[in-house]
Amino acid sequence: MAIESRQLEEIGVYVRAHLGDWLADNSLANPPVVYEIELRERMVRVEEELKHQRELMKQGFELMDKRFETMQEQMDKRFDAMDKRFEAMQEQMDKRFEAMDKRFETMQEQMDKRFEAMDKRFEAMDKRFEAMDKRFDELTRRIDRFMIWSFSITVTIALVVVTVLKAWPV
Repeated sequence: MAIESRQLEEIGVYVRAHLGDWLADNSLANPPVVYEIELRERMVRVEEELKHQRELMKQGFELMDKRFETMQEQMDKRFDAMDKRFEAMQEQMDKRFEAMDKRFETMQEQMDKRFEAMDKRFEAMDKRFEAMDKRFDELTRRIDRFMIWSFSITVTIALVVVTVLKAWPV
């Protein structure tokens, strides 16, 4: 049962010649012309579908671009609003700090006036103390003079009494 190569070649030629018919009969494959037409139709459909997919992708990208643009605009508006708020807050803070500065200045002026009034009171007290010192000095001098005069009068009276007692016979 060995098959010779010549027989194998004849079998190959026969199979090649009838293979398309056999496949068409069993509907496993189409004849080359029908199969080529179907392939072309499929390719056209695939190309159309790819074109449609590209268009959808472009539309999606355009929509995303629009969304990003609107989001960017909204973000810009929000940032502008935040900037305005910060500027308003800064202005209010500046006004408050200026008001605080004015308060501190008025408080400082009032404190200076009070210190000046206290200085005047202390000066008046110093004058009173100096007047009291002068009075005490004057009083001390008067008491000293009074004591000297009192001592002198007492000594004189004692001498007069002693002289009278010595001069008077007993």
